[in-house]
Amino acid sequence: MPESKIALYYKNVSAKVIGDEHGITDEQFKELAKKTIPAIAECNKQRKEGVIPYRDLPYNEDYPKAVKAAAEEIKSSGCENFVVLGIGGSALGNIALQTALNPYMYNLDESQRKGPRLFVFDNVDPMQLGSFLEWIGDKLDKTIFNVISKSGRTAETAAQFLVIRELLIEKLGADGFAKQVIAVTDAKAGTMRKVADDSKLRTLVVPDGVGGRFSVLSPVGLLSAAVCGIDIDAMLAGARQMDERCSKEDFLANPAAVNAAVNWHYYHRQKPISVMMPYAYALKDLSDWYRQIWAESLGKTHNRQGDEVFVGPTPVKALGTTDQHSQVQLYREGPNDKLFTFLQVKEFATDVTIGANPQVAPELGYLAGQKMSKLLNSEKLATEFALLHDKRPCMTVLFDRIDALAIGQFIYLFEVTTSIAGLLFNIDAYDQPAVELGKEATFALMGREDFADLAKEIEPFSKIDETFLA
Repeated sequence: MPESKIALYYKNVSAKVIGDEHGITDEQFKELAKKTIPAIAECNKQRKEGVIPYRDLPYNEDYPKAVKAAAEEIKSSGCENFVVLGIGGSALGNIALQTALNPYMYNLDESQRKGPRLFVFDNVDPMQLGSFLEWIGDKLDKTIFNVISKSGRTAETAAQFLVIRELLIEKLGADGFAKQVIAVTDAKAGTMRKVADDSKLRTLVVPDGVGGRFSVLSPVGLLSAAVCGIDIDAMLAGARQMDERCSKEDFLANPAAVNAAVNWHYYHRQKPISVMMPYAYALKDLSDWYRQIWAESLGKTHNRQGDEVFVGPTPVKALGTTDQHSQVQLYREGPNDKLFTFLQVKEFATDVTIGANPQVAPELGYLAGQKMSKLLNSEKLATEFALLHDKRPCMTVLFDRIDALAIGQFIYLFEVTTSIAGLLFNIDAYDQPAVELGKEATFALMGREDFADLAKEIEPFSKIDETFLA
């Protein structure tokens, strides 16, 4: 069987398909190439200068070696449950890899599992966590908790960790706590590093200079994948293959460049919303991962010169066929302000044959004996056809198959797409200053003394004015 590959199909954004008003003409493609080729070169230059170290993660040999050693130790210890504590980039990639590369019934069916059950907690909802704690209470000695935080001061992950720490110490003692926790954190500094060293926790490293949303190909995302039987070597090999393609300064040969340029083009033509719509359940959580990397990287007040620009395309997720029955009405007849990116799979690892129709329902005969994969991909094409009928631009990421090689390619493609898009938008794609005020407000509301002044500033907003209760 040939190696799986993904490809970006972009004909259906062209003027030849949807007309000059909403499509990209040949001349506009040439202009996009002229604008984007310098951005490719700058992105490659930044990589050589060490500015964007995420691009070298697929080539790092130390991280996967350490991850595989830790995963083997965890699995051989009799671990039955592996619990990730994290948020944002410390969770979304883990969830996406698990959904994409392990069976739907992984946690419930032991015969479909190559490792322990996986749970990822990326919120602080007390009912969700409380329900889990009630279930896990008598299984703590068979459960490993993987806390992921570079600093250890993110309120959500810190709170989760403190709950688990107290529970483990109470039930298993200090040695039991150390045995059941592995931290992925900064190599040298920060609160979590201090706690890990003091408690003698096992640790892996969050790489320097790699933001959470770009960290899935580091120990942040690789550990839970390896523990759950995912081939991380194949995933990294796929990323290396995509790196070769995304480094090319030939515009049309570089899928990240074309992807970034098309998105940039439509943003400046009254289409600021980017919809990602997988036609495969296994790919659905890649849309959540994409939403973070796209929104947090590209939504910025200032450009690189410090001017106010208030720029940023809005990422939206949908799932085929589910959202044909919830969103497509809007997508076809609502404002023509969206660019659609479908994810489509040519060959599914498992297929199901549709049963025979009852004699009293001959109208269902067209389905009988057909494959579910054919129905799914037919619905994708039908939806795309309907959108194109209404002059809505569409692209498709084509997967030969869903496997670790292809998922590595996809992740790397959209990471580099984001970098090049950042250069086209002329913003810093690697900071997230707008996140900080919310974090600081949380600190203030939770009583941190060094944020007392901010707590006073927030106080008027905490009061409900009954005049405005409907």
